[in-house]
Amino acid sequence: METEKRTVNRIEPKTEEKSKISICDLTKNNASEILQKMEYQIPIYLQGYTDLFSKYLHSFNTAFATCRISEKQFFDKLGIDHHVMDEIEEYWNFAKNLTMIQIETCSKFVRDYVDFRISTIDSLDKSVTSALEYYSKSLSKFDKK
Repeated sequence: METEKRTVNRIEPKTEEKSKISICDLTKNNASEILQKMEYQIPIYLQGYTDLFSKYLHSFNTAFATCRISEKQFFDKLGIDHHVMDEIEEYWNFAKNLTMIQIETCSKFVRDYVDFRISTIDSLDKSVTSALEYYSKSLSKFDKK
């Protein structure tokens, strides 16, 4: 089996053009591209989770609607007092409320975490800008000889 050699025709930039490329530009451009790609994925994630939770809700509603008919027959055959359901309802309400509080707490944590990260980035921005201004002033003091 022969291996085929491929040659890629690349046009090498002139030396002058190469020197115009900076590390800062390369880093900024690549990081921007990556962050934009991540940002563009957010609607896909949100829609996916929305669809997923809608399907969960539909599935639970269907299952428990069918369950209700069987439950009534079960309790009637055993002669169980339906007032016992009041205690079970109280327990489930407690568990539901606890879960709702945990969901709200988790959401607040995420909001606070994002706010903290944004604040940290703002502080970093100010520090880097200040350092670059100082660096630029220092470089301007050097004379070409």
